[in-house]
Amino acid sequence: MYIAVKDGQLISFDESMANRHGLVAGATGTGKTVTIKLMAEEFAKAGVPVFITDIKGDINGFLEAGSLIPKLQERLENIGAPTPTFESFSVNFWDVLKEKGIPLRTTISEMGPLLLSRLLNLNDTQTGVLYAVFKIADDQGLLLLDFKDLTEMLKFAYENSAELSKDYGNMSKQSISAIQRSLLVLEQQGAEGFFEEPALDIRDFLQKDPQGRGVINILDATKIYHSPDIYSAFILYLLSELYEELPEVGDQPLPKLVFFFEEAHLLFQNSSKILLERIEQIVKLVRSKGVGIFFITQNPRDIPDNILAQLGSRIQHALRAYTPAEQRVVKAVADSFRNDGSMNVQEELLNLKTGEALLSTLDDSGAPTPVQKAFILAPASSMEPVSEDRVVQSIRNSYFFQKYEKTFDSESAFEVLRARAQEMAAEEAKLQEEKEASKGKKDEGGGGLLDSLLRPRSSRDTPVERMIKNTMGSIGSQLGREIMRGVLGGIKKK
Repeated sequence: MYIAVKDGQLISFDESMANRHGLVAGATGTGKTVTIKLMAEEFAKAGVPVFITDIKGDINGFLEAGSLIPKLQERLENIGAPTPTFESFSVNFWDVLKEKGIPLRTTISEMGPLLLSRLLNLNDTQTGVLYAVFKIADDQGLLLLDFKDLTEMLKFAYENSAELSKDYGNMSKQSISAIQRSLLVLEQQGAEGFFEEPALDIRDFLQKDPQGRGVINILDATKIYHSPDIYSAFILYLLSELYEELPEVGDQPLPKLVFFFEEAHLLFQNSSKILLERIEQIVKLVRSKGVGIFFITQNPRDIPDNILAQLGSRIQHALRAYTPAEQRVVKAVADSFRNDGSMNVQEELLNLKTGEALLSTLDDSGAPTPVQKAFILAPASSMEPVSEDRVVQSIRNSYFFQKYEKTFDSESAFEVLRARAQEMAAEEAKLQEEKEASKGKKDEGGGGLLDSLLRPRSSRDTPVERMIKNTMGSIGSQLGREIMRGVLGGIKKK
């Protein structure tokens, strides 16, 4: 596919190398959005579904064909580029907040303790306790689907922390209380609605239209972008789902899906060492699932070196450097390109025009090509955002809106624990009644049922033991198998 033009010659990008991942970088206003739109269109034309996060709300123009306005015509003539064949594309709009797209939900179990701890801003000790709470639920086959499931599990852990600590490590009430408070804050921010059923089936991103072109999936992130922890946690959840749920396919003539993540640096901000290691592992391994990832950011140095080293294709727009620190960044970026000596890369980075970029893609052997300067081609769809009514119409007409619009509440940890708590309370009340009724009666046999009812409490099953015995009978109807977790801690569905 063609993505740029240099001296009247078109420059191509090898689609088969898309699963080696890539980087689109540059300062604000240098042309990153146009580059993303163009590449998304070219992948879609080739039959590859695309997923894009929309930070600014300005890329929904895929719905309508572009037009040759005078400004565009002048630009095409100046850079020697052909006029695009203007056309529209099939789009699915998604929204975690359920305001401007198909509802995108997950469950607590699918998010997993590692990403949830990031979402809750937990420290290492609290994260360890949250892992233990998930382990307790997993051991008993209790699914944590929504906020009330996790709230009930935390309540149970708090009330029985001393006994649970014997098998699951130290679970202080202070740490459990801190998690409960963080969960309450998240709930007040409106995140309760993120964790509901039906949860996203990641395969719904792998759709093609009736003409065999890939569908472009757009996640409206205009609001959640302002809550970086929520934004990054959901992006990482999606990556984890792709890795865990898609089959191994190896290198293919075309990728199965291409992801474009704007403001990619947020994925790594405030991440623990273990989370960074897991992200690196996912980025390495997801390529074998036929998934290509393009990280979009202003400054490439905001991405950890271990991740940056895995991004084979680079499209670098202009950088700004007004301070010594910024100048050092420009030098580091320039040094990262393969240079055949034909240009001063560092100088070019500072003087690129809007829509101009330095490109280094991968050849058919997987090696980076020497950097070259070129102009990005014009997209085929409209560069202007379409009307809100047009977007709403597209959402309402989507099959996936019908699939995900209505929520339901399966039996899970909350219902099971509440039911067993009621049963235990009724049992305790019955025992107390029998004990009261036995007062004043002489125990002639010195044993039997009456003696067992009156034996010291410490010799009877503890609440934890009774919960385990009572809940085991309902596990089969919930899950029917052992709960397994993946690289980022999300539940494995198969």
